Amino acid sequence: MVLELELVLSREIKKKLGEVSVKMEISIEGLALDAFKGMNEGMDPAERAELYLRLSEKYLKDGEELLAKGDCVQASEKLWGSAALMVKALAASRSVSVSSHGELFSYVRRLGEELGSPELRRLFSVASTLHQNFYENWLSGDVVREYAEDVKQLVWELKKLVRF
Repeated sequence: MVLELELVLSREIKKKLGEVSVKMEISIEGLALDAFKGMNEGMDPAERAELYLRLSEKYLKDGEELLAKGDCVQASEKLWGSAALMVKALAASRSVSVSSHGELFSYVRRLGEELGSPELRRLFSVASTLHQNFYENWLSGDVVREYAEDVKQLVWELKKLVRF
């Protein structure tokens, strides 16, 4: 199954979605996911896993592009989003629903224990630090770039485990 994330919308709807996403500090894709939360439980786990995986890949690419432009604050949030969504992709591929920050951390901890890889917890904590940086902008560009490498490693490790 190929998942297409790009929507064809009227200019007015795109404008309104853009305004709402800026106001809520969430991407348009995030708004779409929120709209489907009620339906999420009824959604096939493989479809949900693929949706999260594709969004994770998109956010990782967006984060790298923002870093290249020197926008470390926005890059931080995209990188965090990529990590969080890849955790959700793996969980969904195992028919587990993870929705809150606490559930994300608990799932990663259990996953690390299951795989004998405590490094997953550290990598996910680094991603969470980037999420905090989005709000506080206290990390230097060098640190954000270094943490981006950790996020890429986490996403790569988790992606290998996702099964559709």
